[in-house]
Amino acid sequence: MTSEEKKMSLTVQIMIGMGAGALFGILLNVFADVPGVDEFLISGLLHAVGAMFIASLQMMVVPLVFVSLVVGVTSMGNIASLGRMSIKALLLYLFTTAVAVSIALTLAVAASPGEGVQVSKEVAQIEIKEAPPATQLLIDMVPTNPVKAMAQGNMLQIIVFAMLFGVAVALAGDKGQHVVNLFDDLNEAIMHMVDIIMRLAPYGVFALIGKAFATQGLDLIVPLIAYFLTFTVAILLHGLGTYPLLVRVLAGLNPITFLRKMRDPATFAFSTASSAATIPITMRTLETKMGVKNSVASFTVPLGATINMDGTAIMQGVATVFIANVYGVDLAITDYLMVVLIATLASMGTAAVPGVGLVMLTMVLTQVGLPAEGVALIIGVDRLLDMMRTALNVTGDSAVAVIIARGEEALDEKAFNDRGAGSVVQATAGLGEIVRPSEEQA
Repeated sequence: MTSEEKKMSLTVQIMIGMGAGALFGILLNVFADVPGVDEFLISGLLHAVGAMFIASLQMMVVPLVFVSLVVGVTSMGNIASLGRMSIKALLLYLFTTAVAVSIALTLAVAASPGEGVQVSKEVAQIEIKEAPPATQLLIDMVPTNPVKAMAQGNMLQIIVFAMLFGVAVALAGDKGQHVVNLFDDLNEAIMHMVDIIMRLAPYGVFALIGKAFATQGLDLIVPLIAYFLTFTVAILLHGLGTYPLLVRVLAGLNPITFLRKMRDPATFAFSTASSAATIPITMRTLETKMGVKNSVASFTVPLGATINMDGTAIMQGVATVFIANVYGVDLAITDYLMVVLIATLASMGTAAVPGVGLVMLTMVLTQVGLPAEGVALIIGVDRLLDMMRTALNVTGDSAVAVIIARGEEALDEKAFNDRGAGSVVQATAGLGEIVRPSEEQA
């Protein structure tokens, strides 16, 4: 079997894990009342395996982001390019978010989800955390204690510290080169750890999807089918339309190749529902499969996982129209424009707030005169939608990284077009020699 076939077999295994997990989860949901099913299978085995898999991914996030970003900054040569990349990334993230919420509103107005839905207006009271002011967000970007920031996984603070540290190392000249060599070696070791975790992916994905369907089932989707389908169509249009179009127009690259190589990160993101936990897989895919240099990937991916929330912006648009229809409130064109503006800016400004999607949607509803309690109407299906939102966000992060890399001449086009580039088998060719003895030794 060739390396390409083996690489494809891992992707197939992940997809099989997703499908099998969904079917197994639906089956468990039907027999959830049977003694032992919930205790030993749903809350026991599936929960444990899924939690361990997510923990293994999260374990890699902080060291990978810090080490890769330091390596990326020191390898730039021209520090000015860092500022240029920052501006490009922010503008692209803002643009794609505005497009995302515009698509969502257009579809939602056309489909009118929520009309005729009989839902009690006596919804549950939800404790809403207020978003901090913009000045506090800027202040919080600078860590008072870098170690504490890493322990808490505060991505913006880690990015700021890593960038400053990388710049300092680059300015240290010959003495800083020893640090550069150390971080290069650390980065190589961390990437091999990511490869090891990827080989366990089919089992982790099976457990995560299985538990999601076992606890959610399909009953919650039926009353909200119009909302669910409208959201799904908006996600597909943005993910399969906007991003590939930008990759083609702004980077001049084949969008089909880009989407094909996004299968692994998108699958991981869907199963984990966490952009941060998917950072190791996203960076590995960009660097080894798409030919994006570490100096670009190490900056754009963590930044995107922190502030790029196109999937959440789509939820704002569809959910606002849905809740307005349920409550019988007619929204004017100015209200829709307000939704576009607030959802776009809020996606950048409240990224570090726990429960960011809830905070953002509450802000939007309040601004257009809808009751904030309407959030409770969509919470039942939000877990499944969150999985799709995360897959879209990761795709957007990667598209921006590819576009910026092409503009900065930091993209290996030959690797991007090579279908076999970045094979897990290629990357872990020597792994078997480490973990098991050769036939001669045996």
